[in-house]
Amino acid sequence: MAEAGTLCVNADVLRKAGLGANSTATAEAYTNVFIVDAEGYVNAATRYNWNDAYAGLNADFKSILREAVSNLAAIYCISYDMTGYASREDAETKIDVLHTRALECIDVLKDKLVQTFMGCT
Repeated sequence: MAEAGTLCVNADVLRKAGLGANSTATAEAYTNVFIVDAEGYVNAATRYNWNDAYAGLNADFKSILREAVSNLAAIYCISYDMTGYASREDAETKIDVLHTRALECIDVLKDKLVQTFMGCT
């Protein structure tokens, strides 16, 4: 199976989900869906289709997109089944950190001044 996402890859999600992530949720078929779902959310939340614009973006902006999408996709992966983590609190803390950072990235991506600076508009 091939990578399905544009804004991040499966390895980004696996790294952030951690060793406790469920083996079904970390299978490529699942992470591909998580990535595509996260991409759709980021595009909708920022009101900009980053997938279509991706090829023309600079590396700095691509890294922000990768972080936002991989954080959200890792949250979906962790939420699938939390039993592999040391405790439910451990999984929830990981989700909280990823969620906070994903929202911070989305705020940056929404900023029209940042988009202009990065050459998006």
